[in-house]
Amino acid sequence: MRQNEGSMNAPDRPAGFEPPPYPYERLDSFKPLATAFPGGLIDLSIGTPCDPPPACVLEALAVSNSERGYPASIGSQALREAFASWMDRRFAVTIKPSDIAACIGTKEFVGTLPQWMKLRTPWLDTVLYPAVSYPTYEMGATLAGCRAVSVPTNENGGIDLSAISPDDAKRALLLWVNSPSNPTGAVDDVGAAAQWGREHQVPVFSDECYAEFIWAQENGKARTQSILQHGSQGVIAVHSLSKRSNLAGLRVGAYAGDSELVHYLSEVRKHVGMMVPGPAQAAGVAALDDDQHVLLQRDRYRHRLERMADILSKWSGVEVPLPAGGFYLWFHVGDAWGYTEKLVRAAGALVSPGDLYGVQGSGFIRVAVVQSDDAIEQVAQRLGVA
Repeated sequence: MRQNEGSMNAPDRPAGFEPPPYPYERLDSFKPLATAFPGGLIDLSIGTPCDPPPACVLEALAVSNSERGYPASIGSQALREAFASWMDRRFAVTIKPSDIAACIGTKEFVGTLPQWMKLRTPWLDTVLYPAVSYPTYEMGATLAGCRAVSVPTNENGGIDLSAISPDDAKRALLLWVNSPSNPTGAVDDVGAAAQWGREHQVPVFSDECYAEFIWAQENGKARTQSILQHGSQGVIAVHSLSKRSNLAGLRVGAYAGDSELVHYLSEVRKHVGMMVPGPAQAAGVAALDDDQHVLLQRDRYRHRLERMADILSKWSGVEVPLPAGGFYLWFHVGDAWGYTEKLVRAAGALVSPGDLYGVQGSGFIRVAVVQSDDAIEQVAQRLGVA
């Protein structure tokens, strides 16, 4: 039934939600500046992998014979077992496949989680998330009609749990942590976050999509970190194959941990058809079962981080530190938008100003070092840096 014009325009009606511009669209005006260079734009603003996934993954994608049927929303038994096995190898944690469920990549999980949690506990209305972070934590809360409350980061780049007010803790639906962080690369104390959540009876969701790319060493081996190493009660770890295995286009992720939370979320999500396509799940199993390609990818990113940091430091005179984790460079320049324009004019290379990740990120630059070695050397050549 149509509303009459008078009721539609009644002055006491609140304004409806108007989606804001997607954060990265603010950079679109810089892209034409790169047309002056042969080869055009070198995009270092978005973390889209450029390297190929393993051949075994592509083969599994092609021959699964699962494309005609509807996959289970929770994920196939094979996929959940593969995630469980990988978590055991990578983090030395034992998680039952029944406490693991698939998601369509992890961005949709982050963006839709608050509405499912709000239905579970409608008397709570607050989503806590790091003040410098991936924008979808905040937007997910906004889309659910919740309060999005950013938590300041400490001097190490981790979330400052002591800054959460008692009132916000009482109203909290959930707390997000992200380690290694996008955009800062900081490796957070996820054990402290798990403890805080249990003390305040707030579920903690740990976004661990960059967990394979922690650069610190322990006993000569790459450091491992997952919130599940501190128990699964009240916590969920969120993982993706987009970065680990260069499979961003397949949208294969998983969430794992607290049995009650996984069961609740998987039951809700099946009602709206949240299903990872069968061929993508088969490819995910192959990717999770192969650790060798991840070691190769680690070496690629480490080399590219070191090379790009050296290039930009020499060009700008601003020291560019290496991150503790992830494949982003994060450094302070003062006028970040001015730096971004200067770089794209000088080299046709586009980076992200830090205020795209929160007010506390103002003055910083994020460089997604996901382009090929040849593209990175092209940046060096354009800038005249050896």
